[in-house]
Amino acid sequence: MTPAPTSPFPGVTYVKAPERSSIGDNAPVEALVNEIIANVRKNGDAAIREYSARFDKSDISVFEVTAGEREQALAELDLQTRKDTEFAIANVRKFAEAQLSTILPLEVETLPGVHMGHRVIPIQRVGCYVPGGRYPLLSAPIMTIVPAKVAGVDEVIACLPPNAHKAMIAGCHLSGADRIFRIGGAQAIAAMAYGTASVPAVNKIVGPGNAFVNEAKRQVFGPVGIDQLAGPSEIFVVADATGDAEMIATDLLAQAEHDIRTRVGLITTDRALAEATLVEVERQLQTLSTANTAREAWVNYGEITVCEDEAAMIAYSDLIAAEHLQVHTADAKAFALKLRNYGSLFIGELASVVYSDKCSGTNHTLPTMGAGAYTGGLWVGAYVKIATHQWLSEGGVKQVAPPAARQSASEGLEGHRRAAQLRLDRMQIGK
Repeated sequence: MTPAPTSPFPGVTYVKAPERSSIGDNAPVEALVNEIIANVRKNGDAAIREYSARFDKSDISVFEVTAGEREQALAELDLQTRKDTEFAIANVRKFAEAQLSTILPLEVETLPGVHMGHRVIPIQRVGCYVPGGRYPLLSAPIMTIVPAKVAGVDEVIACLPPNAHKAMIAGCHLSGADRIFRIGGAQAIAAMAYGTASVPAVNKIVGPGNAFVNEAKRQVFGPVGIDQLAGPSEIFVVADATGDAEMIATDLLAQAEHDIRTRVGLITTDRALAEATLVEVERQLQTLSTANTAREAWVNYGEITVCEDEAAMIAYSDLIAAEHLQVHTADAKAFALKLRNYGSLFIGELASVVYSDKCSGTNHTLPTMGAGAYTGGLWVGAYVKIATHQWLSEGGVKQVAPPAARQSASEGLEGHRRAAQLRLDRMQIGK
């Protein structure tokens, strides 16, 4: 194995370097996903049954969850689990409603007689992919389905693997899914993108998934919209000498237990904290029940870096653009304002990623692999279109027709020039 570099960035040195690259390790699944999509597009439900048997070991003939099955899943849901799920739904809905209230229609007269504006239009039909995972992640359907309903989407389709825990069906139901299908993986993405006899085609697909789901979303994008391409989960902590090694290690391992490809790290200006955190991670792994997963993630993708100053710490954090970024500094609120690239920010040591993961209200479907440099996470605005319009009075035509005609002529676009000039000519001769 090639030795890890001692410095990943100017002014930054490793205390613990990752052994592998989470981006480079993105499995070569493109060809298989391409085959799955083509097969589903051609053969529809038959192809889905084939892949359900092959990948999920599920012999399923009817994909849609019936109303009776939804009610049964809800009845079997533990009472406290239902209360906690409804608590999370209420918080996510409340925050999504607050966000939606900031997205307003617009009407403005930019020139005398030239009226422009935009409407906020909900997407007609959205497909929410709900991952099965090793555990029943009840927060997953909440984060994709609830904002869609708040936005006013006409129909929300949910797809989850056929072997997903029955509680996940209850979670989709409580979150407001209009229809639920037991279809997982790339075949679910293909079904929602192109439609089958059982599954209606949607306008946009949202939600996280494994490498196959991610690649499928990439391949179907165009005819159907997607929220983003989300890779393995990530958490980084930026901290100064006031950081608490035990708390930082606990939060890193809480995320590392998600998946063996989770990327976790500490970026600090204090070497003593870096070394103490390294020791603390190893100590906690001795008693963590999910250590098999967390340790593999930590060994392969975990990192601890020491920065020569605050500026280097900010620059390196912005380069990584972590999915989840926690700020553990003396003045966390002031420091947070200096950061610009991240999926979601957790300001101060009391703000743990786990609260957002489960129930506090911000969405946990977030950009990974550096995408935080150009986009934020899933939010209610992802479920609406901002569609512009304009209308002109005769006075408005007199404002814009002459320059539009001249520009069209200079570009050699005679049809454009005629269209720009026609209305003006007719007004001048009184037609």
